[in-house]
Amino acid sequence: MTTTSGENQAAESGIDLAALDPQVRPQDDFFRAINGRWLDEFEIPEDKAQYASFTALHDVAEEQLHEIITELSDGVDLTALDADGQPQDPATQVAILFADFMDTDRLDAAGTAPLAPLLDRIASVESASDLPRVFGEFDRLGISSPVGTFVHQDNKDATQYVFDIRQSGIGLPDRDFYLEEKFQDILAAYRDHIAAMWQLAGWGDEEAATAAAARIVELETKIAQASWDKVRNRDPEATYNKLTLSEVDSLAPGLAIREFLAADNVPAEIDTINVGQPDYLAAVSGLFTEVELDTWRDYLRWSVLGALASLLSKDLDEANFAFFGTALSGVPSQRARWKRAVTLVESAVSEALGQIYVDRHFPPENKARMVTLVDNLIAAYGDAIEELEWMTPETKKAAHEKLATFRPKIGYPDSWRDYSALQLRPGDLIANVMAASAFEHDRNIAKLGNPVDRDEWFMPPQMVNAYYNPEMNEIVFPAAILQPPFFTMSADDAVNYGAIGAVIGHEISHGFDDKGSQYDGEGNLRNWWTDADQEAFAERTEALTDQYSQFEPVAGHNINGELTLGENIADVSGLAVALRAYRRSLAGHPAPVIDGLTGEQRFFAGWAQVWRAKTREQEEIRRLAIDPHSPPEYRVLGVLVNNDDFIAAFDVQPGDGMWKDPQERVNIW
Repeated sequence: MTTTSGENQAAESGIDLAALDPQVRPQDDFFRAINGRWLDEFEIPEDKAQYASFTALHDVAEEQLHEIITELSDGVDLTALDADGQPQDPATQVAILFADFMDTDRLDAAGTAPLAPLLDRIASVESASDLPRVFGEFDRLGISSPVGTFVHQDNKDATQYVFDIRQSGIGLPDRDFYLEEKFQDILAAYRDHIAAMWQLAGWGDEEAATAAAARIVELETKIAQASWDKVRNRDPEATYNKLTLSEVDSLAPGLAIREFLAADNVPAEIDTINVGQPDYLAAVSGLFTEVELDTWRDYLRWSVLGALASLLSKDLDEANFAFFGTALSGVPSQRARWKRAVTLVESAVSEALGQIYVDRHFPPENKARMVTLVDNLIAAYGDAIEELEWMTPETKKAAHEKLATFRPKIGYPDSWRDYSALQLRPGDLIANVMAASAFEHDRNIAKLGNPVDRDEWFMPPQMVNAYYNPEMNEIVFPAAILQPPFFTMSADDAVNYGAIGAVIGHEISHGFDDKGSQYDGEGNLRNWWTDADQEAFAERTEALTDQYSQFEPVAGHNINGELTLGENIADVSGLAVALRAYRRSLAGHPAPVIDGLTGEQRFFAGWAQVWRAKTREQEEIRRLAIDPHSPPEYRVLGVLVNNDDFIAAFDVQPGDGMWKDPQERVNIW
């Protein structure tokens, strides 16, 4: 790095200088040069699978939410609640859920008794024709079955909502865990885990539990064999299959679609649904009769126990964590009980907490600064489109039209969700959690037949994340991410543009990645590309796929370049556009040198600092199988070797670790 000093050091650099590793040249390994000392010295907390910048902000938000929940709960007398069905305020709902989860003595005393209504329902299944109704009922309650559902905008008519049926129903993170040789040890451990849980629940001795576990894993393996892989599921055209109910009946007669929908509380007037994976649905429908009914009952019992174990007695809760936390992700210890309680409460009434969180922790000036950043990024993206050498004027025009309709949402929604119809009763945690699941399910079902609500948010403001929604053509930045190291009010703009600016650019770029580029500005799945431009785009994305597929974060486990393609495109393009926006913000003035770094060097350091992270090996393996994002280290290295401006800023030369020959660098937007 340059060691020149600048005259204008009024602003902080925003860089964590203590994390730098002076023994590593940025030209050889930029991720370690910026984060190396931290990587060497930091120990992942015992209750975490990964620790990253996102984690640090999440921990802060968690503490803040705990304070809010505690204050709300202190003002509620749970012994004086009426049971007359009157609307409940958020404070009452928060107090009930938090107290129920924290009352471990009650949970230990109850054992599996709270599951009795669900287990009785399973016991009532007398034939395969009863299964669709149970699957529908359980879907509404948030319990997994082979058929999952959700409501969203129709991909080819963004003015309407559509009811969607998708593959579901396996207990491990992905189909590959059942089908690939490298995961067979995990599959065997999962089988043993089911057997152990079966005995802890008191459902049979060791022999019976082992037999039940074998049957369940065999059935889940059949479901996995019928399932599409994650790459195929990224294809919005392949997963758009709008069928009438009669067509679904012909495709999957065993599902008895009308009975399933009625049990799932879907209006009888619905006449079409979108089937995400038609051949999967047909195959699973066949399993309803091909597989013995006793196996289906065992499968459903396991679905209930697996979904709700963390809400039961200590022995079941700890055994559940021992597999899903420790064996799958390498986490030695569970999170503190109060932290888990915060997560539970937040999942039920997220926006009610979010409204208070915003009032306390999101100053108006943060939003104003973000509006400026977003406007600059969108303008810079327009410049980038105009300067593309590989794109024809016809497609550029369509791209500009889409960009012009982008809608940014910053901080928090303009109106808040009403939870008053959610009825909870103290002392029955399982029933209350299922009531919250049913409430959210019914809220989404109620969208059918109504105008699309383009003001809806799909993340609460206290979530440390951001997203692009192609059906809305919107970019959304919740309040909680707008903090250091992503966004520092007192820092020089260079690091802010390299951090939150690149995150903004990333989300904008999702509108033009391999998936988002298939949607127009109204949110409809429609081709707006010329054939020649599609070919040029595909050539570049294929090269990027090949690059990332070569990375092997864990021996024997490479990055899936096809699965991560959309996120990698967004990273490569978002950072490039963020640099354009930073240069625009300078308005022709030279950037100051701060902490011995030029403006552009600080910009790239901001990007590397944002993705600082340490991950346990088991968790890395799990994420490589299911996560569409590349591991944090490769979100830095994989992007920067393709960036000509980074090469120039740090004078990277042939032979350096960060060097890639110019003809091999991939630049898309």
